[in-house]
Amino acid sequence: MNSSDSGVDQSIVKVKRKTWVQIKRNYELYLFLLPIILVYLVFKYYPMYGVQIAFKDFSPSQGIWGSEWVGFKHFIDFFDSYNFWTIMSNTLTLSFLSLVFGFPAPVIIALLLNQMLGKRYKKFIQTVIYAPHFISTVVLVGMLNVFLSPNSGIVNHLITLFGGDPIMFMADEGWFRPLYILSGIWQETGFSTIIYLAALAGVNPELHEAAIMDGASKWKRVWYVDIPSILPTIVILLILALGNIMSIGFEKAFLMQSDLNYATSNIIPTYVYELGIQKAQYSFSTAVGLFNSVINIILIVTVNRIARKLTETSLW
Repeated sequence: MNSSDSGVDQSIVKVKRKTWVQIKRNYELYLFLLPIILVYLVFKYYPMYGVQIAFKDFSPSQGIWGSEWVGFKHFIDFFDSYNFWTIMSNTLTLSFLSLVFGFPAPVIIALLLNQMLGKRYKKFIQTVIYAPHFISTVVLVGMLNVFLSPNSGIVNHLITLFGGDPIMFMADEGWFRPLYILSGIWQETGFSTIIYLAALAGVNPELHEAAIMDGASKWKRVWYVDIPSILPTIVILLILALGNIMSIGFEKAFLMQSDLNYATSNIIPTYVYELGIQKAQYSFSTAVGLFNSVINIILIVTVNRIARKLTETSLW
Protein backbone atom coordinates (compact mmCIF):
# COMPACT_ATOMS: atom_id res chain seq x y z
CA MET A 1 0.00 0.00 0.00
CA ASN A 2 1.48 3.36 -1.01
CA SER A 3 1.45 6.53 1.07
CA SER A 4 -1.45 8.13 -0.82
CA ASP A 5 -3.75 5.16 -0.11
CA SER A 6 -2.83 5.14 3.57
CA GLY A 7 -3.48 8.89 3.77
CA VAL A 8 -6.95 8.42 2.28
CA ASP A 9 -7.71 5.60 4.72
CA GLN A 10 -6.60 7.74 7.67
CA SER A 11 -8.80 10.65 6.55
CA ILE A 12 -11.80 8.30 6.24
CA VAL A 13 -11.16 6.98 9.75
CA LYS A 14 -10.98 10.53 11.11
CA VAL A 15 -14.27 11.47 9.45
CA LYS A 16 -15.96 8.36 10.92
CA ARG A 17 -14.64 9.18 14.38
CA LYS A 18 -15.87 12.78 14.17
CA THR A 19 -19.26 11.55 12.99
CA TRP A 20 -19.63 9.11 15.89
CA VAL A 21 -18.49 11.79 18.36
CA GLN A 22 -21.21 14.14 17.05
CA ILE A 23 -23.83 11.39 17.24
CA LYS A 24 -22.92 10.55 20.83
CA ARG A 25 -22.89 14.21 21.80
CA ASN A 26 -26.33 14.89 20.26
CA TYR A 27 -27.92 11.46 20.65
CA GLU A 28 -31.19 12.99 21.96
CA LEU A 29 -31.74 14.74 18.62
CA TYR A 30 -31.07 11.56 16.69
CA LEU A 31 -33.60 9.73 18.85
CA PHE A 32 -36.22 12.19 17.60
CA LEU A 33 -35.37 11.09 14.05
CA LEU A 34 -35.75 7.40 14.87
CA PRO A 35 -39.58 7.18 14.57
CA ILE A 36 -39.71 8.83 11.15
CA ILE A 37 -36.80 6.68 9.96
CA LEU A 38 -38.69 3.55 11.05
CA VAL A 39 -41.85 4.78 9.31
CA TYR A 40 -39.96 5.29 6.06
CA LEU A 41 -38.21 1.93 6.32
CA VAL A 42 -41.45 0.03 6.98
CA PHE A 43 -43.88 1.88 4.70
CA LYS A 44 -41.61 3.29 1.96
CA TYR A 45 -38.55 1.11 1.50
CA TYR A 46 -39.73 -2.35 2.56
CA PRO A 47 -42.64 -2.37 0.03
CA MET A 48 -40.06 -1.77 -2.73
CA TYR A 49 -39.21 -5.46 -2.29
CA GLY A 50 -42.38 -6.20 -4.26
CA VAL A 51 -41.40 -4.01 -7.21
CA GLN A 52 -39.60 -6.97 -8.74
CA ILE A 53 -42.93 -8.54 -9.73
CA ALA A 54 -43.00 -5.93 -12.53
CA PHE A 55 -40.27 -8.02 -14.15
CA LYS A 56 -41.91 -11.38 -13.42
CA ASP A 57 -45.06 -13.24 -14.40
CA PHE A 58 -46.30 -13.13 -10.82
CA SER A 59 -48.39 -15.98 -9.48
CA PRO A 60 -49.73 -15.78 -5.89
CA SER A 61 -49.37 -19.54 -5.50
CA GLN A 62 -45.67 -19.47 -6.44
CA GLY A 63 -44.81 -16.26 -4.61
CA ILE A 64 -42.45 -13.49 -5.69
CA TRP A 65 -39.28 -15.57 -5.80
CA GLY A 66 -40.94 -18.56 -7.42
CA SER A 67 -42.61 -16.64 -10.24
CA GLU A 68 -41.07 -16.76 -13.71
CA TRP A 69 -38.74 -13.92 -14.72
CA VAL A 70 -39.95 -12.19 -17.91
CA GLY A 71 -37.79 -9.05 -17.97
CA PHE A 72 -39.36 -6.00 -19.62
CA LYS A 73 -42.27 -7.93 -21.16
CA HIS A 74 -44.97 -6.08 -19.18
CA PHE A 75 -43.45 -2.68 -19.96
CA ILE A 76 -43.40 -3.50 -23.68
CA ASP A 77 -47.01 -4.71 -23.50
CA PHE A 78 -48.01 -1.42 -21.87
CA PHE A 79 -46.19 0.66 -24.49
CA ASP A 80 -47.78 -1.38 -27.30
CA SER A 81 -51.29 -1.33 -25.82
CA TYR A 82 -54.01 0.42 -27.82
CA ASN A 83 -54.83 2.89 -25.02
CA PHE A 84 -51.25 3.82 -24.01
CA TRP A 85 -51.26 7.25 -25.63
CA THR A 86 -54.81 7.95 -24.44
CA ILE A 87 -53.89 7.24 -20.81
CA MET A 88 -50.65 9.22 -21.05
CA SER A 89 -52.45 12.13 -22.70
CA ASN A 90 -55.21 12.15 -20.07
CA THR A 91 -52.67 12.00 -17.22
CA LEU A 92 -50.36 14.70 -18.58
CA THR A 93 -53.20 17.01 -19.62
CA LEU A 94 -54.94 16.80 -16.26
CA SER A 95 -51.66 17.25 -14.36
CA PHE A 96 -50.48 20.15 -16.51
CA LEU A 97 -53.79 22.02 -16.31
CA SER A 98 -53.97 21.45 -12.55
CA LEU A 99 -50.47 22.90 -12.24
CA VAL A 100 -51.11 25.87 -14.51
CA PHE A 101 -54.33 26.93 -12.79
CA GLY A 102 -53.73 25.55 -9.31
CA PHE A 103 -50.12 26.52 -8.55
CA PRO A 104 -50.42 30.33 -8.92
CA ALA A 105 -53.66 30.50 -6.92
CA PRO A 106 -52.16 30.22 -3.39
CA VAL A 107 -49.40 32.68 -4.30
CA ILE A 108 -51.94 35.27 -5.42
CA ILE A 109 -54.19 34.69 -2.40
CA ALA A 110 -51.22 34.96 -0.01
CA LEU A 111 -50.12 38.26 -1.60
CA LEU A 112 -53.66 39.63 -1.32
CA LEU A 113 -54.06 38.52 2.29
CA ASN A 114 -50.69 40.03 3.16
CA GLN A 115 -51.95 43.44 2.02
CA MET A 116 -55.06 43.37 4.21
CA LEU A 117 -54.98 45.77 7.14
CA GLY A 118 -58.11 44.62 9.01
CA LYS A 119 -56.96 41.73 11.23
CA ARG A 120 -60.44 40.42 12.02
CA TYR A 121 -61.50 40.40 8.37
CA LYS A 122 -58.17 38.82 7.41
CA LYS A 123 -58.59 36.02 9.98
CA PHE A 124 -62.16 35.43 8.81
CA ILE A 125 -61.06 35.10 5.17
CA GLN A 126 -58.23 32.77 6.17
CA THR A 127 -60.60 30.52 8.11
CA VAL A 128 -63.08 30.40 5.24
CA ILE A 129 -60.50 29.45 2.62
CA TYR A 130 -58.65 27.00 4.92
CA ALA A 131 -61.80 25.04 5.85
CA PRO A 132 -62.26 23.10 2.55
CA HIS A 133 -58.89 21.40 3.05
CA PHE A 134 -60.33 19.42 5.96
CA ILE A 135 -63.19 18.05 3.86
CA SER A 136 -62.49 14.48 2.78
CA THR A 137 -62.33 13.65 -0.90
CA VAL A 138 -65.36 11.39 -0.62
CA VAL A 139 -67.43 14.22 0.85
CA LEU A 140 -66.14 16.62 -1.81
CA VAL A 141 -67.21 14.36 -4.67
CA GLY A 142 -70.54 13.82 -2.89
CA MET A 143 -71.04 17.59 -2.77
CA LEU A 144 -70.30 17.81 -6.49
CA ASN A 145 -72.91 15.14 -7.19
CA VAL A 146 -75.50 16.97 -5.09
CA PHE A 147 -74.87 20.48 -6.39
CA LEU A 148 -74.49 19.41 -10.04
CA SER A 149 -77.32 16.89 -10.20
CA PRO A 150 -79.35 17.37 -13.42
CA ASN A 151 -82.62 16.95 -11.51
CA SER A 152 -82.15 18.47 -8.05
CA GLY A 153 -78.80 20.31 -8.22
CA ILE A 154 -78.81 24.01 -7.47
CA VAL A 155 -76.54 24.74 -10.45
CA ASN A 156 -78.95 23.17 -12.95
CA HIS A 157 -81.86 24.91 -11.23
CA LEU A 158 -80.16 28.22 -11.95
CA ILE A 159 -79.47 27.17 -15.55
CA THR A 160 -83.11 26.24 -16.15
CA LEU A 161 -84.24 29.42 -14.38
CA PHE A 162 -82.49 31.46 -17.07
CA GLY A 163 -83.94 29.35 -19.87
CA GLY A 164 -81.14 26.81 -20.36
CA ASP A 165 -81.26 23.02 -20.44
CA PRO A 166 -79.95 20.89 -17.56
CA ILE A 167 -76.36 19.69 -17.98
CA MET A 168 -75.13 16.29 -16.82
CA PHE A 169 -71.87 17.65 -15.44
CA MET A 170 -70.64 14.50 -13.72
CA ALA A 171 -71.41 12.29 -16.72
CA ASP A 172 -70.03 14.57 -19.44
CA GLU A 173 -66.44 13.79 -20.42
CA GLY A 174 -65.93 17.43 -21.39
CA TRP A 175 -66.68 18.59 -17.84
CA PHE A 176 -64.47 16.09 -16.01
CA ARG A 177 -61.24 18.12 -16.18
CA PRO A 178 -62.78 21.52 -15.32
CA LEU A 179 -64.60 20.03 -12.33
CA TYR A 180 -61.51 18.14 -11.16
CA ILE A 181 -59.28 21.23 -11.40
CA LEU A 182 -61.74 23.77 -9.97
CA SER A 183 -62.70 21.54 -7.04
CA GLY A 184 -59.00 20.98 -6.33
CA ILE A 185 -58.31 24.72 -6.34
CA TRP A 186 -61.24 25.33 -4.01
CA GLN A 187 -60.13 22.60 -1.61
CA GLU A 188 -56.36 23.12 -1.46
CA THR A 189 -55.64 26.77 -2.26
CA GLY A 190 -56.37 28.11 1.20
CA PHE A 191 -54.20 25.58 2.99
CA SER A 192 -51.33 26.06 0.53
CA THR A 193 -51.26 29.78 1.26
CA ILE A 194 -49.89 29.02 4.76
CA ILE A 195 -46.40 28.40 3.36
CA TYR A 196 -46.39 31.63 1.35
CA LEU A 197 -47.82 33.68 4.22
CA ALA A 198 -45.03 32.34 6.44
CA ALA A 199 -42.48 33.36 3.79
CA LEU A 200 -44.04 36.81 3.51
CA ALA A 201 -43.89 37.22 7.29
CA GLY A 202 -40.12 36.91 7.01
CA VAL A 203 -39.77 39.82 4.57
CA ASN A 204 -37.69 42.62 6.07
CA PRO A 205 -40.03 45.56 6.90
CA GLU A 206 -37.23 47.98 6.14
CA LEU A 207 -37.53 47.05 2.47
CA HIS A 208 -41.16 48.19 2.46
CA GLU A 209 -40.29 51.33 4.38
CA ALA A 210 -37.59 52.20 1.88
CA ALA A 211 -39.97 51.53 -1.01
CA ILE A 212 -42.64 53.77 0.56
CA MET A 213 -40.06 56.54 1.01
CA ASP A 214 -39.26 56.24 -2.70
CA GLY A 215 -42.97 56.65 -3.52
CA ALA A 216 -43.68 53.06 -4.52
CA SER A 217 -47.33 52.05 -4.69
CA LYS A 218 -48.71 48.85 -3.15
CA TRP A 219 -48.56 47.09 -6.49
CA LYS A 220 -44.90 48.03 -6.99
CA ARG A 221 -44.05 46.93 -3.44
CA VAL A 222 -45.68 43.57 -4.12
CA TRP A 223 -43.86 43.22 -7.44
CA TYR A 224 -40.41 44.42 -6.37
CA VAL A 225 -40.31 43.46 -2.67
CA ASP A 226 -42.74 40.66 -1.80
CA ILE A 227 -42.42 38.46 -4.88
CA PRO A 228 -38.58 38.50 -5.03
CA SER A 229 -38.48 37.74 -1.29
CA ILE A 230 -40.64 34.62 -1.60
CA LEU A 231 -39.24 33.55 -4.98
CA PRO A 232 -36.99 30.80 -3.48
CA THR A 233 -40.04 29.29 -1.76
CA ILE A 234 -42.01 29.44 -5.01
CA VAL A 235 -39.19 27.76 -6.93
CA ILE A 236 -38.83 24.92 -4.40
CA LEU A 237 -42.56 24.20 -4.40
CA LEU A 238 -42.66 24.43 -8.20
CA ILE A 239 -39.87 21.84 -8.44
CA LEU A 240 -41.82 19.50 -6.17
CA ALA A 241 -45.02 20.10 -8.16
CA LEU A 242 -43.34 19.44 -11.51
CA GLY A 243 -41.63 16.36 -10.09
CA ASN A 244 -45.04 14.93 -9.16
CA ILE A 245 -46.78 15.92 -12.39
CA MET A 246 -47.49 12.25 -13.17
CA SER A 247 -48.81 11.52 -9.69
CA ILE A 248 -52.42 12.62 -9.77
CA GLY A 249 -54.59 11.81 -6.81
CA PHE A 250 -56.27 8.47 -7.42
CA GLU A 251 -59.16 8.85 -5.00
CA LYS A 252 -60.95 11.84 -6.52
CA ALA A 253 -60.42 10.72 -10.11
CA PHE A 254 -61.75 7.27 -9.27
CA LEU A 255 -64.80 8.62 -7.44
CA MET A 256 -65.60 11.04 -10.27
CA GLN A 257 -65.09 8.37 -12.95
CA SER A 258 -68.05 6.81 -14.73
CA ASP A 259 -68.65 4.93 -17.96
CA LEU A 260 -69.78 8.15 -19.65
CA ASN A 261 -66.66 10.21 -18.83
CA TYR A 262 -64.21 7.28 -19.02
CA ALA A 263 -62.57 8.69 -22.16
CA THR A 264 -61.02 11.59 -20.21
CA SER A 265 -61.05 10.25 -16.64
CA ASN A 266 -59.00 7.12 -17.38
CA ILE A 267 -55.55 8.10 -16.05
CA ILE A 268 -52.57 6.04 -14.87
CA PRO A 269 -53.64 5.69 -11.18
CA THR A 270 -57.15 4.51 -12.10
CA TYR A 271 -55.74 2.28 -14.84
CA VAL A 272 -53.37 0.62 -12.35
CA TYR A 273 -56.28 0.05 -9.94
CA GLU A 274 -58.44 -1.39 -12.71
CA LEU A 275 -55.76 -3.86 -13.81
CA GLY A 276 -54.24 -4.71 -10.44
CA ILE A 277 -57.31 -4.95 -8.20
CA GLN A 278 -60.25 -5.59 -10.50
CA LYS A 279 -58.52 -7.78 -13.10
CA ALA A 280 -55.76 -9.24 -10.88
CA GLN A 281 -53.00 -8.45 -13.40
CA TYR A 282 -50.49 -7.79 -10.64
CA SER A 283 -47.29 -7.79 -12.68
CA PHE A 284 -48.66 -5.61 -15.46
CA SER A 285 -50.14 -3.04 -13.07
CA THR A 286 -46.88 -2.95 -11.07
CA ALA A 287 -44.95 -2.30 -14.29
CA VAL A 288 -47.26 0.61 -15.12
CA GLY A 289 -46.90 2.07 -11.63
CA LEU A 290 -43.11 1.66 -11.73
CA PHE A 291 -42.97 3.40 -15.12
CA ASN A 292 -44.95 6.27 -13.62
CA SER A 293 -42.52 6.55 -10.67
CA VAL A 294 -39.45 6.52 -12.93
CA ILE A 295 -40.90 9.37 -15.01
CA ASN A 296 -41.47 11.37 -11.81
CA ILE A 297 -37.86 10.83 -10.70
CA ILE A 298 -36.52 11.94 -14.09
CA LEU A 299 -38.74 15.03 -14.03
CA ILE A 300 -37.78 16.16 -10.53
CA VAL A 301 -34.04 15.71 -11.21
CA THR A 302 -34.29 17.58 -14.52
CA VAL A 303 -36.37 20.45 -13.14
CA ASN A 304 -34.09 20.73 -10.11
CA ARG A 305 -31.02 21.13 -12.34
CA ILE A 306 -32.75 23.71 -14.53
CA ALA A 307 -33.89 25.69 -11.49
CA ARG A 308 -30.40 25.60 -9.99
CA LYS A 309 -28.91 27.04 -13.18
CA LEU A 310 -31.55 29.72 -13.69
CA THR A 311 -32.33 30.85 -10.13
CA GLU A 312 -29.54 29.34 -7.98
CA THR A 313 -32.30 27.77 -5.88
CA SER A 314 -32.79 24.01 -5.78
CA LEU A 315 -33.66 21.06 -3.59
CA TRP A 316 -30.06 19.80 -3.59
